[in-house]
Amino acid sequence: QLQASGGGLVQAGDSLRLSCTASGGTLSSYGMGWFRQVPGKEREFVAVITWITYTTYYADSVKGRFTISRDNAKNTVYLQMNNLKPEDTAVYYCAAKRGAYSTTIYQYDYWGQGTLVTVSS
Repeated sequence: QLQASGGGLVQAGDSLRLSCTASGGTLSSYGMGWFRQVPGKEREFVAVITWITYTTYYADSVKGRFTISRDNAKNTVYLQMNNLKPEDTAVYYCAAKRGAYSTTIYQYDYWGQGTLVTVSS
């Protein structure tokens, strides 16, 4: 089970760090991704970190502002979000995937419940 946390209401230019913690299992052998969804829109890829080399990939819209990282000892994945913009407002979900990394929602095996990030202008 994945538990996402750390969302909140911030102003444009502020930072937030989201956390995703696994219970009942280990994240060490999973690629981990963050996705986000605005009501009425499709869920979209934000960032992913692989499970072997810790290679990271980002959506163009967040590149240079967001950083995904993982701490397998704590069974936790993070999404550091800097210089937040109003268009970053969304519910953020973490997800776990066995095997090769993916930016495709449907290839993920497990999902957290989501945490809301609201960025005011």
